[in-house]
Amino acid sequence: MKCLFACRRPLVWFFCLFLSTHVPHLLPAQTAAKRYLYVATPGIRDYLGYGGHGVLVFDMNNNHRFVKRIPTHGLHPDGTPSNVKGIAVSIPLNSLFVSTIEGLQRIDLTTDKIVWEKTFEGGCDRMSISPDGKTMYLPSMEKDFWNVVNPATGDIISKIQVVKRAHNTLYGLSGKRVYMADIASPVLFVADPAKHQIVEKVGPFANFVRPFTVNGAETRVYVTVDSLLGFEVGDLETGKKLSHVVVEGWEMGPVRRHGNPSHGIGLTPDEKEIWLSDGHNMRMHIFSATPPYQQLTTIPLQDMPGWVTFSLDGRYAYPSSGEVIDVKTRKVLLTLQDEHNNSVASEKMIEIQFNGNKVVRIGDQFGMGRIAKNLP
Repeated sequence: MKCLFACRRPLVWFFCLFLSTHVPHLLPAQTAAKRYLYVATPGIRDYLGYGGHGVLVFDMNNNHRFVKRIPTHGLHPDGTPSNVKGIAVSIPLNSLFVSTIEGLQRIDLTTDKIVWEKTFEGGCDRMSISPDGKTMYLPSMEKDFWNVVNPATGDIISKIQVVKRAHNTLYGLSGKRVYMADIASPVLFVADPAKHQIVEKVGPFANFVRPFTVNGAETRVYVTVDSLLGFEVGDLETGKKLSHVVVEGWEMGPVRRHGNPSHGIGLTPDEKEIWLSDGHNMRMHIFSATPPYQQLTTIPLQDMPGWVTFSLDGRYAYPSSGEVIDVKTRKVLLTLQDEHNNSVASEKMIEIQFNGNKVVRIGDQFGMGRIAKNLP
């Protein structure tokens, strides 16, 4: 070790020797996080042509190389694979959760084995787990309620009524608020997880609320709505709508899925940019995340995007069409491929970081901002 030969003073020499022999885990080469992208399929309706059935794992530190496929359940009554509706992780349980139209699976991330699978009355949609990993808000499959669930057991803790069609769910990074979109309502519902009650409403927006995201400080929400190629901005402190932004230079047209022009919106982790899906034109439009939300550029995609999220470090963007995009250069670096070199695409993916076989840090499926104090 060079340090031993370079050091002349006895105390410094002893310190170098101690580090080299007793604390090798402090050496930088051995502390690099193992980062993987977990992609649940079929994650675009129940189409098996976008990656088959299971959870596909990609090595983010090795050019997103395919690592393995984790077998899953989640079947329709006729035995065919059911639509994956959401993906989430509990760090203390070291478990991955995958929801389908009918039910919910808990998968142990040490063994890749299914711990349990449960069906729920009313079905399941895109859920979210609290930052402490102890509580899940699980929407019914477009019915008029959310279930509050214990992730350890799958037992229902409480039920929260909404208007008509429970859908997308997002736990704020503070753990103090849960944001809930009923896609038959132009308002965003906000629940207090200490009470399991709706305590605030944001909006009304121009139309029914579809995919959305929030900033790290939980002061702003960015929503897509029906019949708008663009997005709107809401104030989470006052409950008022602040802005209405339309994509310039591109026309609305028919889309193959979801029924609305912009289904999918993400905020880069540094909260500098908003990335917006455009289904008809198969594009990702990029905007500045500060008023007046200047339109910056557009990126062509290989298929219709219905979602977008980002790596925790903000380097990569992951549209649901399967590309891996360099956020800084806007270049498509590659497309995700499975063990048979088939293209993989999904609206349900999440970054998981490991120390050994234990989860130490997770991203999110929504592309949330992360500028706030003491964020994970």
